Amino acid sequence: MLTPKEQMRIICKGVHQCVNEEELLARLEQSYKQEKPLIIKLGLDPSAPDIHLGHAVVLRKIRQMQELGHQAVIIIGDFTGRIGDPTGKSKGRVALTDEKVKENAMTYCEQIFKILDREKTMVRFNSEWLSKLNFEDVIKLAATSTVARMLERDDFQNRYKSGVPIGIHEFFYPLMQAYDSVEIKADIELGGTDQTFNILMGRTLQKSMGTDQQIALFMPILEGLDGIEKMSKSLGNYIGVSEPAEVMFKKVMEVPDDLIIKYYELTTDEHPDEIDRVKAELIRGVNPRDIKYQLAKIITGLYHNAEEVQNAITYYEMAFSKKAIPNDIPVLLLDLEKDTVNDSIPGLIELGYIKSRSEFIRLIRQGGIQINGEKMDEDEINSVLINGDVMRIGKKRFIKINK
Repeated sequence: MLTPKEQMRIICKGVHQCVNEEELLARLEQSYKQEKPLIIKLGLDPSAPDIHLGHAVVLRKIRQMQELGHQAVIIIGDFTGRIGDPTGKSKGRVALTDEKVKENAMTYCEQIFKILDREKTMVRFNSEWLSKLNFEDVIKLAATSTVARMLERDDFQNRYKSGVPIGIHEFFYPLMQAYDSVEIKADIELGGTDQTFNILMGRTLQKSMGTDQQIALFMPILEGLDGIEKMSKSLGNYIGVSEPAEVMFKKVMEVPDDLIIKYYELTTDEHPDEIDRVKAELIRGVNPRDIKYQLAKIITGLYHNAEEVQNAITYYEMAFSKKAIPNDIPVLLLDLEKDTVNDSIPGLIELGYIKSRSEFIRLIRQGGIQINGEKMDEDEINSVLINGDVMRIGKKRFIKINK
């Protein structure tokens, strides 16, 4: 096991805020002396989104701490999901059914174990303890906070000022999430900066109940490929962890130059010393494209095997450097009864090649869609595709049709 100070460097890499570093070092020193792993808590929203690199920022940090010998506890909010997390929008989030929560939890777990070490991860459902609280327990829990404290949370405050109703039950969401920390005796809790209130509530409740306070680690929000907005599937600026290696590699090469270091810090497991070396190379004037090429190999290698990474590199070199149609490109499987260009659009959207049907039509009008090297016209959208046809979308995206 690395020394506590060496662990601190790795744990704090890319972190937006740590509350607080002195406590973290003391906890690491205690863990080191007793050879006892720290308990790292992550609460998951049971809405189960498809994970992209933005979601993976927190997961990668937990994986780094697992590599240091610590234990992760993933808490699926099946009980809190029945209430719905206040979202800051005009109304509270709709509560989920038990069946939907369980379905989402399974989907989420399948994805998170692409990143986390399954052997060092425990998955718990907070209904295990929250459903057993009686009304007296709930009153005692409510007595640990005040309405004024709850209204410090931005979304509650904004809704209160705007006259948007706030259900009393919504105040229990951060309290119940905090109780999760008490129940599992969390040493560290991670989350994005948008989870600041809930995670700090965990520290407050642990103190009220006479237990050691968890260290709070807040990870920054990762900008997407546009370099401006938060990475989001709805905005189309995302890199999905389940995307084909060829697509992932190509997307990383589109990361804006000024975000290279941030992506190194938040989306890879590279040691801080290696990131310092990359920073020095950029300052020295090394072409950012060359740095990004290495970044693309690292990120793609985290989610795909060596053969898939090499195929992605070959594909990229042929498609984007040599301007040729590569031999090994992603395949779009079409139903035998649905085999026109128009029928291929939903599959292209699912693979992330286009955002919408309207974008595809626009590309056709601009001469940006080719079939086997020939530009297609809008009136050809219902033309039949045959097995082996190669569709080129824009300048750099290829897909082979298979039926």
